[in-house]
Amino acid sequence: MANLRDIRRRIKSVTNTAQITRAMQLVAASKMKKAQDQALAGRDYAQHLTQMLFDIRRNFAGDSHPLLEHRAGNRELVLVISTDKGLCGPLNTNLARKILAHTSPDAHFVTVGRKLRIACEKLGKKVVADFTVRDPVPFSQTRPIAKYITQQFIDGHYDKVSIAFTGFVNTLRQEAEVVTLLPIHGHRQGEEQAFEAVGRGFSVDQHANDPDRDYTFEPDPASVLGAILPLYVNYEVFQAHVESRASEHSARMVAMKSATDNANKFIKELTLEYNKLRQGAITSELLEITTAMKAME
Repeated sequence: MANLRDIRRRIKSVTNTAQITRAMQLVAASKMKKAQDQALAGRDYAQHLTQMLFDIRRNFAGDSHPLLEHRAGNRELVLVISTDKGLCGPLNTNLARKILAHTSPDAHFVTVGRKLRIACEKLGKKVVADFTVRDPVPFSQTRPIAKYITQQFIDGHYDKVSIAFTGFVNTLRQEAEVVTLLPIHGHRQGEEQAFEAVGRGFSVDQHANDPDRDYTFEPDPASVLGAILPLYVNYEVFQAHVESRASEHSARMVAMKSATDNANKFIKELTLEYNKLRQGAITSELLEITTAMKAME
């Protein structure tokens, strides 16, 4: 009977766990829909903004703006966008592996999200700034982040600024990305730019053949370029945040659904084992009673 009590205790414990994971799954599913809508809604704007930026750049030769300046050094600043909470599968682990493989060993980090900030500190990486962004992602909270990393680049503290985030593909698939944000340029061999990965909506080669690329600039192209470049950086940082948030809630919903299904499967196995032991105990008691009755005859 001690085994039966242990199994009953385990069934109760797993049932309580299944109830918790089921509740977390429903909460994540609710947040997931809003986050996915926000990520998908911003992709068209990001694509057209980037297209306009490249068309304006056709009127300039060389590095005509500080954000377009290419430098020979290798000082790198990486904006890392992770999660504050766990229970979202391998999302943060995959992003951490991508960062270690595609960033400079001496890179400095600006973090958003507690998980990879702690990981960077444990690995001995230098975290120069840490930001908090609430859910759902407001543009007003990502603008100071973009302003900070832009100013660090303009002041010459770093030669390159990258973004590490998790791109949303669909509910079951999220891809870790490390892409270059600054300096802004066309495609380079072996290097992926932010406009090519954030939202995955722009191809330089395809746009080069677009016939509808004729613009009239007021007051002049230089003024328009000076206004659009900070906007571009701000929006790329914002879009990377909403992509990461959609990926987080999707991964957490899938992880919690898997945990709930596994718990329910385990409950069925424990219930079957409990019933077998209980039936065995009943059969043993019946045999003892029958044997005693025959002995009394």
